[in-house]
Amino acid sequence: MSRFEGFAPVCDEHSRLLILGSFPSVMSRAQGFYYGNPQNRFWRTLCGFFGEEPPADTAGKIGFLHRRGVALWDMVASCEIKGSSDLSIRAERVVDLRALLEAAPIERIFCNGVKAYELLAERSPELLAIACRLPSTSPANPRFSAAAWHAALAEVFGSATGENCQKS
Repeated sequence: MSRFEGFAPVCDEHSRLLILGSFPSVMSRAQGFYYGNPQNRFWRTLCGFFGEEPPADTAGKIGFLHRRGVALWDMVASCEIKGSSDLSIRAERVVDLRALLEAAPIERIFCNGVKAYELLAERSPELLAIACRLPSTSPANPRFSAAAWHAALAEVFGSATGENCQKS
């Protein structure tokens, strides 16, 4: 297995929501930015909640995130990985969330999938009070639920209760 580096966080002083993935996929690493696989539902789901089309390029995606108060990062800073499979992640170096949380008024953390949530629980259990595990937007996840994402996003940005947000 080869060792790969993840991406820097996208965050600014207005970020209220932090969305944590596990580690960039092969396609994301090739493109140099988060959720680069066109089959991944992340950008369609997030932008769709706000009634916007997904931006076509990285600069547009970063602008969207800043405009909407969303920070984006992955729990794994570097690792050995086979393909894009979270199950194959080995010898991982996990990110230190402290600096990001000191720099932005993060109110909630959404974990995009089980692996991100497990790593957060293991490395920063004190953050679980504001964390939510959502179904992975990966095309490999047959249990994806746009409704769960929309309910959780509405909890932060709108009026819904977030009843589909799983605490554990």
